Amino acid sequence: MDHSHNAHSGESHGSIGSYTAGFVLSVILTVAAFGLVMTGTLTGQSALLAIAGLAFVQILVHLVFFLHMNSSSAQRWNVTAFAFTALTAVIVIGGTLWVMHNVSMNMMSR
Repeated sequence: MDHSHNAHSGESHGSIGSYTAGFVLSVILTVAAFGLVMTGTLTGQSALLAIAGLAFVQILVHLVFFLHMNSSSAQRWNVTAFAFTALTAVIVIGGTLWVMHNVSMNMMSR
């Protein structure tokens, strides 16, 4: 029986080098966020923004190095599905925060 058939022949699965690069970048970003908090270099709003920025970059690292999302035509549907999911999450989370804020403001004014 021939087991050489590859069910994912059109997909790119990355190399050891790309996985290593993604892992190293993820560790660096995690250590940077941890260091910001533990050393107290930034506080309050600036710390929150810095950690959110590092988290966003880490999401991009994971998408590119581990999920292999790129601009190739083979990945177009995956990127479209991800963009729809992200947009839906932003609408749901943003709408929830907006409603909660308005409820809070209306409860405080009485």
